[in-house]
Amino acid sequence: MRTPTGSPLARDAMAYVLAGGRGSRLAELTDNRAKPAVYFGGMSRIIDFALSNAINSGIRRIGVATQYKAHSLIRHMNRAWNFMRPERNESFDILPASQRISELLWYEGTADAVFQNIDIIASYTPKYMVILAGDHIYKMDYELMLQQHVNSGADVTVGCLVVPRKDARAFGVMHVDENDVITSFLEKPKDPPSIPGDPAHALASMGIYVFDTEFLFEQLRRDAADPDSKRDFGGDIIPYIVKHGKAQAHRFTNSCIRVSEEIEEYWRDVGTVDAYFEANLDLTDTVPKLDMYDRDWPIWTDTVVAAPAKFVHDEEGRRGQAISSLISQDCIVSGSLARRSLLFTGVKMGSFSSVNEAVILPYCNIGRHARLSRVVIDSGVRIPEGLVVGEDPELDGRRFRRTDNGVCLITKPMIDRLNL
Repeated sequence: MRTPTGSPLARDAMAYVLAGGRGSRLAELTDNRAKPAVYFGGMSRIIDFALSNAINSGIRRIGVATQYKAHSLIRHMNRAWNFMRPERNESFDILPASQRISELLWYEGTADAVFQNIDIIASYTPKYMVILAGDHIYKMDYELMLQQHVNSGADVTVGCLVVPRKDARAFGVMHVDENDVITSFLEKPKDPPSIPGDPAHALASMGIYVFDTEFLFEQLRRDAADPDSKRDFGGDIIPYIVKHGKAQAHRFTNSCIRVSEEIEEYWRDVGTVDAYFEANLDLTDTVPKLDMYDRDWPIWTDTVVAAPAKFVHDEEGRRGQAISSLISQDCIVSGSLARRSLLFTGVKMGSFSSVNEAVILPYCNIGRHARLSRVVIDSGVRIPEGLVVGEDPELDGRRFRRTDNGVCLITKPMIDRLNL
């Protein structure tokens, strides 16, 4: 584990992950699971990135607020993240919306998801709070952000990305001065303000905030008493502090973790089927944009006890092989071909089948002679023998959810409706 730079502020911090969102733009992938619980990268879940960043940064107090269809997310965290030990001053709390403040209210917004658990947070007496979104793919050292927060004397420090102005309309956008002090914070503006000296780019919020804990509690209580508030960090808490206090921008480039081969500061919101598909396929590149093999900054996840991947048959036209692909444990590639694809745990491919640019979630079965291209297949799906996807856009659109970029999402109900 990489040693945090400077003083260990992370040891006095608590990471609080907001993991209650549905992620409706992922369509049927989130019909039965919250977005942070969606599988990613062959073995992980999306939430594992924020949690791993916290652990690798030296933070040993973690809370996760859940809400929408949280069963699979809670099950995953119980299995993968149960190694924290109170005797080492460590804690890991899963905090479902449980109507603790009112019997009529669930979490009303991101800020309310923290406010309703103030008493639990206070029992650990953290000096700093690191508020995280649980649904992004990136590697970041939060210790460096904590250091900037303390050194700048800010009331809140906001993690931010440099993005083209035309793309910033989808984010909370910061207008900053020459010292990166935030002078205005706008949610999804039609005309995003540019960075001083860089008119083509804007600073977009990553949904990461650092506060002194007592100051955060004061703001949450003030906000809870405001009948006009939507109880949201980006919509209410941050704009108020920008107006009445000091808000500091922290640029992702200053704390992004990357190995020498990685050519960019990698951060992705995998909130659409197309974005999810592309981010997974990024991992198949010879030099991937995101290095999942970095042992100094591992992405922790559930350890599955399973057999190794297996490739069988070696005859012309029936040879088990994978090219530029990630193949997980318990997969069997039987006389078939996977090209630029990800096979998650337990995928079985029948003879004479092929997949090209495919993201196949756990325990799927690809029937013999099936031919699939540019697909995302939900977990547990059995692809019928001889099914062809990715060659007839009109037919694909009638059978499956086909995106504007030609990616087909395939689920069990869609297969069940087929009349083959």
